[in-house]
Amino acid sequence: MENLTITTEIDARGSFCPGPLMELIRQVKMARVGDVIAVLSSDEGSQKDIPAWIAKAQQQFLGAEPVPGAMRFVCRKIK
Repeated sequence: MENLTITTEIDARGSFCPGPLMELIRQVKMARVGDVIAVLSSDEGSQKDIPAWIAKAQQQFLGAEPVPGAMRFVCRKIK
């Protein structure tokens, strides 16, 4: 993921479920096809919820990586 250019990064650290997911959904709706969106979440539930939603919404999950105090989830809007 180090060669990706992130279009938008959402800092949802400290927000509890479903906050980080709702922030991601809102941003994906506003994004253009091809945009890369990242969300930082410290909520444990995001590790399951965010990748599941990305798949259900038929977007491209690019991965997750740990960052200090959180996980960064990255997706690309494909439709």
